Amino acid sequence: MSALEAMRDRRSWSKVTDLAPTGPELEAFVAAAGRVADHKTLRPWRIIEIRGSDRDLLARALNKADGKRGYSSKPRRAPLIIALVADVSSKKIPAWEQEAAASGVAHMLSLVLDEAGFGVFWRTDDNTRSKALAKAHGLRKGEVLLGWLYVGGKPQRSRPVRRKTVDAAKHISRMPGGKKGRKVDDVSH
Repeated sequence: MSALEAMRDRRSWSKVTDLAPTGPELEAFVAAAGRVADHKTLRPWRIIEIRGSDRDLLARALNKADGKRGYSSKPRRAPLIIALVADVSSKKIPAWEQEAAASGVAHMLSLVLDEAGFGVFWRTDDNTRSKALAKAHGLRKGEVLLGWLYVGGKPQRSRPVRRKTVDAAKHISRMPGGKKGRKVDDVSH
């Protein structure tokens, strides 16, 4: 599968099976995803692997962040949850660029997981940046939680899911004030 096909065919899988990548498989996927564009090569990100009973720690923290007792049912929806953490502590690069690099790693990771046959769903929460969740994830000073990739096997579907294609023309514009009537293809390099 080409990168173009992987991007075009990507979809979120809100329901997954109990199949999950092994630790060594996850390491290989993260190594590949870590090649994302990154100003000054800071690698301002890390992931937290959450499996098995560790999901209960997340379940309790989610409810605590919501002001509730007990456990949220959300972390039991996938056998592997990958917490996405951005480290925005560098003063050399704006924080938004560091978060963008971490988000890029998360998206690249979701593409490689999908290509390997796993279903992925990127979840966030109204309380993603709460103190309760920061504490539960052991975030250090300068780190922020971006959300979680819920990962599992892709369930069999009785019929293929058809996704709407993106009308790219609606999302592409020219620089304001540029020469009118000039085609982008006419630009010399």
